[in-house]
Amino acid sequence: MTDPFRLDGQRALVTGARTGIGRAAALALATAGADLVLWGRDRDGLATVAAEIEALGRECVTVGADLADPAAVEAVATSVAAEHRIDLLVNNAGIISRGPATTVSLADWRRVLDVNLDAAFLLARCLGAPMLERGAGRIVNIASLLSFQAGVNVGSYAASKHAVVGLTKALSTEWAGLGVGVNAVAPGYVATANTAALRADAARNHAITERIPIGRWAEPADITGAIVFLCSPAAAYVHGHVLVVDGGWLAR
Repeated sequence: MTDPFRLDGQRALVTGARTGIGRAAALALATAGADLVLWGRDRDGLATVAAEIEALGRECVTVGADLADPAAVEAVATSVAAEHRIDLLVNNAGIISRGPATTVSLADWRRVLDVNLDAAFLLARCLGAPMLERGAGRIVNIASLLSFQAGVNVGSYAASKHAVVGLTKALSTEWAGLGVGVNAVAPGYVATANTAALRADAARNHAITERIPIGRWAEPADITGAIVFLCSPAAAYVHGHVLVVDGGWLAR
């Protein structure tokens, strides 16, 4: 029998692929047999990851565009779709802006939603349309624990991640019957650049770690199994689901 977790013959596009969960996801997808398109704000930062993927025997190309620029997102995504068959899309890239709601500027608020929500929608639309024509494809959006909770002084991030779950369910409702699976992974607290400020704050770091039943922050690689699963044939009947990978945080 064919291994239902293998992705041979598939090509995945991963945003925010230079570091953190994006890099780990790209490497995990390549290990499972997928070729890759890596998306970053600039292509130079993706060269190292691309070399790692090619060392695994997979094809890899890189593209660059600021996800806060809708016109650039649509232009690059349209170009990618014309040049490559994208079977799998992982909307991973995300940014965070910290501060009380009374001091956060509208520009900061808007940029977080541009990157975390609007870009995910635009990429799903641009790359999902060819999937629908073929009757096959998988999209995985990266949500968050803050898709369910508020966090502290991160209103724009929480709002964007709540909306990512809504987007996931809305697209799944439209596309599941047409052969395209849309799901999300909601990581818990992961040691990435986005959480550096929290880990540098001794009191907050201790409070968070103490609250996680497994007793530690996640590493990016801890999230990748869920992403590969949702991209794979093993998840063929999984649609509109948000898979939480949080070390037990929500269960506590």
